[in-house]
Amino acid sequence: MSAFDLIVIGTGPGGYVCAIRASQLGLKVAVVEKRATHGGTCLNVGCIPSKALLHSSELYEEAKHALGDMGIEVKPKLDLTKMMAFKDDGVKGNVNGVAFLLRKNKVDHFHGTGRILGPGKVQVTFINGEKQDLEAKHIVIATGSSLAQLPGIDIDETTVVSSTGALSLPEVPKRLLVIGAGVIGLELGSVWRRLGSKVTFVEYLDRILPEMDAEVTRQTQKILAKQGFTFKLGSKVTGVEKRGSHYKVKFEPAGGGDTQEINADVVLIAIGRVPNTEGLGLQEAGVALDNKGRVIVDEHFKTNIPGICAIGDVIAGPMLAHKAEDEGIAVAEILAGQAGHVNYDVIPNVVYTFPEVASVGKSEEELKEAGVAYKIGKFPFTANARAKINRTTDGLVKILADAETDRVLGVHIVAANASEMIAEAAVLMEFGGSAEDLARTCHAHPTLTDAVKEAALAVDKRALHL
Repeated sequence: MSAFDLIVIGTGPGGYVCAIRASQLGLKVAVVEKRATHGGTCLNVGCIPSKALLHSSELYEEAKHALGDMGIEVKPKLDLTKMMAFKDDGVKGNVNGVAFLLRKNKVDHFHGTGRILGPGKVQVTFINGEKQDLEAKHIVIATGSSLAQLPGIDIDETTVVSSTGALSLPEVPKRLLVIGAGVIGLELGSVWRRLGSKVTFVEYLDRILPEMDAEVTRQTQKILAKQGFTFKLGSKVTGVEKRGSHYKVKFEPAGGGDTQEINADVVLIAIGRVPNTEGLGLQEAGVALDNKGRVIVDEHFKTNIPGICAIGDVIAGPMLAHKAEDEGIAVAEILAGQAGHVNYDVIPNVVYTFPEVASVGKSEEELKEAGVAYKIGKFPFTANARAKINRTTDGLVKILADAETDRVLGVHIVAANASEMIAEAAVLMEFGGSAEDLARTCHAHPTLTDAVKEAALAVDKRALHL
């Protein structure tokens, strides 16, 4: 029996950050990880490998279609094997970096499956079947999430794939059908379209990216459609049948109607994620779950069982790596006697298509539903000098501010590098800033962030470059 102050089950972005912060605060910490490498889904088969392929495929498409207009004559040739090696090398560097950080911070690590036996007790089952019991004052569940399955459709990770299989296809499919037009589907669909696939999305809802501002997602859909994507919205898949070397995918209107068929060489299932709470012994330990299988916690991340906490994708809220990180820091500080806190009103969300889509705070729909009076400032990148010379004029900045106080309540950006630009809005909102504060902040010129300032000016109807 080994005793610790804290045992963290899972070393994704929430878990390993929680462990490191707790160790910094003087706690004796151990982590339990079922994978051979640390980093969870994000580093191994999620955020990091997908961004590697998005980056390399974007450069490939730019070389193929855009560089010639700049006077740079090239004839790119796709080497998919080398592109996959580039992705794998990036993953290796990141997971090795996490392992180094855990060692540096003197965090003990156990590679095996963790199971909670009760308050303060965790049993680790190693790959060889041996078991070891660990003891701790506190346990943090940080086991993340897995891709949701579509009933009746078997994933073989070869031609019917999850996001994991879609990260390692051995060749570019001629026809890729994506079930689900959320973040994962759009990002991976973007990779394979750039490399030569004809990509079709079948989405049950009547819009893409349903969690984001509706005006922003409508514009995003139009931009993506111009790139060659086909969208079948308000449609449900009723069957995926193998027909020789391809698949016949049947779908019909979500509200009922005639069945249609699409042929595809590869089918990607991307209908969302579910929390990893099975097999942890939570039911036996008495830990309460909600109707979606998520762990119920209070404002301090504590479950109904003393000494057991939970963070990240296994609790309510957006399933985002940076949300889990902030929760990991907060719970470590709380357990060390400090005042950890997460501001859930200021958590950025990014879709890494091209252009990128980024948001923080409330959407128009959320403000209307809450009965909040608001003002809108918008500025298109067609009027931004840097976007014009870069030929990246698709998109806009949209700012929502309280009608009475001018406090910024939400910022939504569709643009090249929107993922970097949204941080400015998050900082402003974290300190309760107003649209006027943003409008009077000097921005470097020429930059894409000029558009953020102009949108803030537009809240008061005084944009200068429209």
